[in-house]
Amino acid sequence: MSSDLKREFPLSDRTVPRMLTRQAQVHGARTLFCAGTTVWSFEDARAAAAGYAEMLASAGVQRGDRVALICGNRAEFLGLFLGCGWLGAVSVPINTASRGFQLHHILSNSGAIILVIEAACLPALEGIDLANTAVQRVWVIGEAAGWDPLPAPGPPVPSAAGLGPGDLLTILYTSGTTGMSKGVCCPHAQFFAWAYYVGLQLGLVDGDVLHTTLPLFHVNALGCVFQALLHGGSLVVEPRFSVSRFWERLIASEATVTYLLGAMVPMLLSQPVSAAETAHRVRIALAPGVPAGLQTVFSARSDMALIDGYGATESNAVIGCDSATRRDGFMGRLLEDFEGRVVDENDAEVPDGEAGELVLRAAEPFAFAAGYFGMPDKTVEAWRNLWLHTGDRVVRSPDGYFRFVDRMKDAIRRRGENISSYEVEQVLLSHPAVETVAVYAVPSELAEDEVMASVVIKSGGSLAAAELIAFCDGKMSSFAVPRYVAFVDELPRTESGKIKKFILREQGISAGCWDRLA
Repeated sequence: MSSDLKREFPLSDRTVPRMLTRQAQVHGARTLFCAGTTVWSFEDARAAAAGYAEMLASAGVQRGDRVALICGNRAEFLGLFLGCGWLGAVSVPINTASRGFQLHHILSNSGAIILVIEAACLPALEGIDLANTAVQRVWVIGEAAGWDPLPAPGPPVPSAAGLGPGDLLTILYTSGTTGMSKGVCCPHAQFFAWAYYVGLQLGLVDGDVLHTTLPLFHVNALGCVFQALLHGGSLVVEPRFSVSRFWERLIASEATVTYLLGAMVPMLLSQPVSAAETAHRVRIALAPGVPAGLQTVFSARSDMALIDGYGATESNAVIGCDSATRRDGFMGRLLEDFEGRVVDENDAEVPDGEAGELVLRAAEPFAFAAGYFGMPDKTVEAWRNLWLHTGDRVVRSPDGYFRFVDRMKDAIRRRGENISSYEVEQVLLSHPAVETVAVYAVPSELAEDEVMASVVIKSGGSLAAAELIAFCDGKMSSFAVPRYVAFVDELPRTESGKIKKFILREQGISAGCWDRLA
């Protein structure tokens, strides 16, 4: 790993155009990015950014305009993302599973004037009234009758003049808590920081081959692009995570570093032991959220070090460790240039060993997100008292190690995806037979959460659980559809009428509830 990255890239150079240009000059024809049959060198990536920027500019996209992307892990996604950054426009990557209420909200809230969508994702637009959004044109990646194809990149153009490290690069939508999904405003320099601080944990060195199966519309995989770019490595991006083919693809890529989510580790451990598990070249994997005890088991079986850590779309990789300082069950310690406290409901710091909310600050300019797009009230709430309030409940040990406890907010995390209970509830409430509903997390057999709904049916009405789940089809992301449904006469409430979800979570999966996987 280059320990001189901060010197090599002073603050003014922490923009997409300057990072691409400098690294193209240094590494030229070396491979930077592989996705399917597409292979880009460092120079190809710079040229792609400038070419996509010209294409967007020719279509009337100007600095600050938003361009929405619904696309899997393919070169066109990265070309458009970097092209927006080169031009000074703002990309809006959208989860390919987004549907209905959530998708319409994202398109409306972001004010995107162009939507670029992969042909395979076109069913997501069913039921979406684009006339009620700012979208002026839709371009399709791939063949789709009746739709305009994505134009080819044009001749490279100069990057936006005066583009600074604090200018907005992308808006990444993360789950709401008790409200709508929020668009996190990520500046250019935030991605320099993702590359730098994750690189410290992984010990990245020139020539490393990074391998990810995670989607480019999430900050984890986007951060990998900049890790490869700034550390002189190459990134191999797979279309998706496959339990049965994971080791095969890891070996084929000749990767030295990879990335996992907590839920993936028990999935891989559930497979029969095979020689492929140690036939790879990977020395280390970033794997936040691995269930306690499984880090050591997985490392022994796969011959690769697993390290935990903490980072949010709003923040950066602020807590972590390396292979020498990792501790099973702990996320790690605060990294350089960050402050962190564990506080109570009044933002007063609690003693070590006592659980509270994690709040954070960064010393480096623009290392954190700038707020929530079009939601000034939510921005003020999250950044109150000049600290980023993560909504995560943690415990700090006397020697500075942090342990994750749970989420303080009403959010659900399933298979690496954040789910807004509010958005799921809005879909269920739109069924004519539903009087009221509460959606909440219950434990999964693997890791993280499953989604459960307790439903009160209107007087005189009737409804089957399977019918209610079928009603969800196309109206929400597939990963957000409840697995469990329980019909109840009433929901527990406070004196002011708010639903006591903590009671429902404590009750868990009742004996008579319906399981769509059973």
